[in-house]
Amino acid sequence: MGLYLISNIQLYAKMLFMLKLLIVKTSSLGDVVHNLPIINDIRSHFPDVEIDWVVEESFADIPKLHPAVNRVIPVAIRRWRKTLFSKKTWLEIKNLKRQLAAQSYDIVLDTQGLLKSAVLTSFSQGEKHGYAKDSAREPLASFFYDSKHQVARNRHAVVRNRMLAALALNYPVPDKLPDYGIRASTATNLSLKTPYIIGLHGTSRDSKLWPTEYWVSLGQELARQKINLVLPWASSAELQRAQHIASVLSNATVLPKQSIGQLAAITSQAQAAIGVDTGLSHLSVALNIPTIAIYTDTNPALTGVYAGAYAPAINLGNINNTPSPPEVLEALKKII
Repeated sequence: MGLYLISNIQLYAKMLFMLKLLIVKTSSLGDVVHNLPIINDIRSHFPDVEIDWVVEESFADIPKLHPAVNRVIPVAIRRWRKTLFSKKTWLEIKNLKRQLAAQSYDIVLDTQGLLKSAVLTSFSQGEKHGYAKDSAREPLASFFYDSKHQVARNRHAVVRNRMLAALALNYPVPDKLPDYGIRASTATNLSLKTPYIIGLHGTSRDSKLWPTEYWVSLGQELARQKINLVLPWASSAELQRAQHIASVLSNATVLPKQSIGQLAAITSQAQAAIGVDTGLSHLSVALNIPTIAIYTDTNPALTGVYAGAYAPAINLGNINNTPSPPEVLEALKKII
């Protein structure tokens, strides 16, 4: 009890000055989005906190959308794995270690709980916090932390992140809906017919796809309601699918290839988002866009879309339970 009290006194003494915090959450896109609410949670207790964030380079656009993130530090673990014996790779890793070691932080918070994120955490200077052994996704990660926190693994990812941050910074666990806090630019060089719904049809596995004919059926009903369907893509297979869907519809637009930041701007102007199990569905929720997420091969209980304080979100489907177009349209009525 005495050590706990001393630790709290030391922490609050630091709060009298500028608290410097490093967040380590590198990937994937959905996981990065799920981590956003902790920023506003922390700032509600420590308004002057200065926050840096270590994130995979391909997802760096996400924390950049939050006005309270001071510095985004990109890493390239996915790329480095493919070129592990390259001199360039090891020079980049050396530069990253130097960059993290150059700044002293009051708290370094690893909300990922993986061995890769824990190793990155070890490069930094500051008191390191993370999940306890039986709470982390990879138990070995806990050996890299100075302070280890128990957080139930059967809670949604957003809740786990918020609980871990509260335990690390010693404030009450929030009980209100999260505020993701990001704001996308409204500037875009595209002229899209409005109103539109953004159809997030691409995902990481074929088993998580919604049948193409279902997208066509959805688009036809939206046309009857004078609503347009906007289709982004990120791979040649997704482009072909989007083009096929659009070829059957009079109200569908296939976007040029977009960065995550550009897609955020387009999504932020949508009437709603309908998406499969993909990080972009989580991004639309974080942008306060009414969202329907369609699950066909995963259980949304732990990592489904999680409604924020300012817009509704609905998860439909489950493992071997594919929602039909009428089910999606009925859910759409509830959120717009």
